[in-house]
Amino acid sequence: MSTETDTKVQAEVRENFGKGFARRLRASGKIPAVIYGHGTAPVHVALPGHQVALLIRRANVVLELDVAGKQQLTLVKDVQKDPVHQIIEHIDLLVVRKGEKIQVDVPVLVVGEPVPGTIVNLDSTSVALEVEATHIPEHVEVDVEGLEDGTHITAADLKLPQGAVLIADPEMLVVAINVPSAALAAEEEIAEADAAVAAEQAEESGEAVAEAESE
Repeated sequence: MSTETDTKVQAEVRENFGKGFARRLRASGKIPAVIYGHGTAPVHVALPGHQVALLIRRANVVLELDVAGKQQLTLVKDVQKDPVHQIIEHIDLLVVRKGEKIQVDVPVLVVGEPVPGTIVNLDSTSVALEVEATHIPEHVEVDVEGLEDGTHITAADLKLPQGAVLIADPEMLVVAINVPSAALAAEEEIAEADAAVAAEQAEESGEAVAEAESE
């Protein structure tokens, strides 16, 4: 994901701190945040709440901030939310530079359908990659079209976006294709029932032969 015009955000430098001030800030439609990294002193800012809330729906979004007239690229590193109301309480922003390589966890997106009767088990929802700060992929795509029961896809099997380097363990399981356990149980029950019927028929057949011989 490259930095685009829709990621330009006007940030207001703030010098007041504390929970009370933060509550008043959020009540006015703004989000408290801190900018840090590259050996610079932390800068506390207020961000426009609605715009930023929409932007951070994407993972690893890079914001192009205007801080007192100075342009600053930042990666959304951490978002703290109220556990009950899910209101954004604070955002940590990491300073990044164009061309810089950073490590991020990129979401895994499954596309396609495996063979009928099987399901996709997503064991890893994200994968650690090293990428350019201004070219972070929105996701890593995994195509499961037509894959059969027992198929395993590891991190090493992933087709990575151009320029991305795998940081995660290559043997980490990402996707497994399996027959649902309920279906397996049903198949076992059917097999057991068939075996019982076959055994009963064999027993009846044996009894009939014995009766015929006795006559």
